[in-house]
Amino acid sequence: MIDQTFDHPFRSQINRILNSGQSSSVVLSGNVHDLFFLPEKTEGKNGKYISLTEYLTKKWGDRPDIIPIVYEPNRQIRFVNEGDKKRVRDAWAAAKMGMDASMLSLMQLTATDTDRKKLDEPGTSFDLSMKTSLERPAYALQLLRSFCQIPITFKDTDDNNVVKPSRLIIIIEWADMLLPEAEISRLSEIDRLRLSICQDWFSDPSFTHGRNAVVLLTESIGLMNSRLTSLPQVMKVEVPAPDETARMHFIEWFEAAKVSGMLPLWSTKETLATYTAGLNLQALGQLLKGAIHDKSPVTLKDVIKRVEIYIKSQLGEDVVEFKQPMHSLADVVGCRKIKALFVDELICRIQSTGKDAVTGMGVAGPIGGGKSFVFEGLAAQVGMPVLVLKNIRSQWFGQTDVIIEKLYRVLKSLAKVMVLVDEADTVFGGVGPNAHESERRLTGTIQGWMADPRLRGKVVWLLMTARFHMLSPDMRRPGRLSIVIPMDDPIAEDYDDFIELTLRPIKHLIPNREGEEWKQVQDALKGYSAGAFQLLGSELEALIIRKKDATLQDALAVIHDQLPADIATTRRFQTLQAYMNTTRRSLLPDPENADSDRKKWAQELRDLTAQGVTGY
Repeated sequence: MIDQTFDHPFRSQINRILNSGQSSSVVLSGNVHDLFFLPEKTEGKNGKYISLTEYLTKKWGDRPDIIPIVYEPNRQIRFVNEGDKKRVRDAWAAAKMGMDASMLSLMQLTATDTDRKKLDEPGTSFDLSMKTSLERPAYALQLLRSFCQIPITFKDTDDNNVVKPSRLIIIIEWADMLLPEAEISRLSEIDRLRLSICQDWFSDPSFTHGRNAVVLLTESIGLMNSRLTSLPQVMKVEVPAPDETARMHFIEWFEAAKVSGMLPLWSTKETLATYTAGLNLQALGQLLKGAIHDKSPVTLKDVIKRVEIYIKSQLGEDVVEFKQPMHSLADVVGCRKIKALFVDELICRIQSTGKDAVTGMGVAGPIGGGKSFVFEGLAAQVGMPVLVLKNIRSQWFGQTDVIIEKLYRVLKSLAKVMVLVDEADTVFGGVGPNAHESERRLTGTIQGWMADPRLRGKVVWLLMTARFHMLSPDMRRPGRLSIVIPMDDPIAEDYDDFIELTLRPIKHLIPNREGEEWKQVQDALKGYSAGAFQLLGSELEALIIRKKDATLQDALAVIHDQLPADIATTRRFQTLQAYMNTTRRSLLPDPENADSDRKKWAQELRDLTAQGVTGY
């Protein structure tokens, strides 16, 4: 049996705003293009899932005192209930004639044919205005505003037919297309006209203190003109993505209403509801319909793929990427200290949703140090979706704010996700006086999310950069990043592990680590980074393919032929910044002498800075 008491919390928010008189103009944003449950009054029926506009009009349209009106750009103004159009038409005509609607009706009944024609002229004017509004959105907005300025009444049958004032609730779909965000100088004349009509309308005291209301629907607040949305009279209500309870209700309804028998699933309905976090009900329905059509069960792989496709479609292919690392921590060479930290502490805290959950991790270290490889291995180990932020800054006016708004909704909808930001200093930008306004807003917003209690335990931020000092201090502070991990070039046993991996193609030429040959190679590879080791390994592979009978001297010749890039000073600067910003003494090269070492590093950084080294 489908739970007929299930409802969407945002509706009570709107009702509270309108009924309390807090506002007469409300912007509904977010998941406005989804499906919403309308219960069935007849016992034994399943109810149905419908569009947001239909859901709101059905809920409000049952009341005799409310006249729901729907307007969609380039379509005729629609009266939801039969008879409402005549009520408004009569009130319009009466107002034009300077009398109330009941008096006009009485006069029409007793008038001669000639007088009746004159009395019908205002009604004819109404019909013409309705027709004109079809092709002229600005005219339609002005017409809707005029509806709010005329007295419309109804007879309350529950109160001895007492005449009482009606309430218009006007729902405007695709409000962002009518009132797009742009600098005022870039708006077309007609866009400015529509904006000025709405500004005057929503700021008019007779409207703000009256009974009538306007509800504007938009996917994103950032898509609507900020001159309107920033008005104190305009209140905002978010339509959230469906949570696990809502998804479970939809799955049960779908099974009862659309399937003869049980849904074809790889697991239980509860498991499906959990793993479809991030999908809206439209996308979830598509997934289930596909499985029924194919007569094959929905698999976990299908679900994960559908979630990825949906989120990319919401945010854009160039904004985010779902990463599925092909390697795990077992494939990570060296890094003993860091891998021990992962196993002993971080993995369980990353997976946690409680107070011990990690909010974010910073990874600092020189270029070519293997940061991405190591932490992608960690991401694979913890077994959660990895969302890579690529380009969240847009060149178009206001578009960055829209992307941020959508991204926040996605993060809130997912049960658990790791957000990986490589080259974080370039992705976010700065907050200083020289930074662009949108850049400052972006960085400030992300900083706020990192400390947002609603995202704690749901989102783990992983910020990687060779220029960690270029991140804003507010982003680096404790509480936003739980730990900052330095990634230095391999030393000691880690160094030997890298040599062994690099020499794998010529392993038969160097049988053990104790021989003179091994020491020769060690001396030749001093100062190599993880990236340099990888390149050399590729060169040795090429040597063996090119020359099957290659000798140790051939291999040493290849090694000696390698020249390091002229970036040692820059890498040293980046390494020192990693040491200075780490939050764990135990991760430094010499934990016992960390305090004195930090003083030396600070002085070395000052010297390098004086030489013009910046880390770039």
